[in-house]
Amino acid sequence: MPHRRDRWELFLEVLAFSAHKHRAQRRKDRQASAYINHPIALARVLHNEALVDDPATLCAAILHDTIEDTKTTRTELVRKFGRQIAGVVWEVTDNKRLHKRTRKRLQVEHAPHLSPRAKLVKLADKICNLRDIRAAPPVGWSRARKREYYLWAKRVVDGLRGVHPHLERAFDREFRKRPK
Repeated sequence: MPHRRDRWELFLEVLAFSAHKHRAQRRKDRQASAYINHPIALARVLHNEALVDDPATLCAAILHDTIEDTKTTRTELVRKFGRQIAGVVWEVTDNKRLHKRTRKRLQVEHAPHLSPRAKLVKLADKICNLRDIRAAPPVGWSRARKREYYLWAKRVVDGLRGVHPHLERAFDREFRKRPK
């Protein structure tokens, strides 16, 4: 009989995998924070603030940028963590071969059509990004650039509405703190 992982074993495997894949990456803040802190923040928002207890959603949050920002493939995620988790990660992955403006437009267009799990991950990502921009912004970002990000993030989140009212209110609270 094959070994079945319990939810914590799976989560810890996902966390170790993501930490390994992102090991050389740093955030763009002044402290060049370890990148892995960002996916962990998403999982914390989902679990602690939204009371999400679904392993696939929490694991996808930890893995959400692995395809986009590392050499990880969708096939690799399917093989290691199953179709369900890999599918959510795939849904929230931007195609880096496209121009940044196109990727941003597509995020807005695709947001209403994401699965509920992918919407939760995307919503947590936007909340964490707004918090990071306010607390530890990327080096060199002007007030106008920060404001532009906030406005774009709101357009994405508007397409996610209805998935989790509490998280949506958390996003709205962060959005009200935007640079003027």
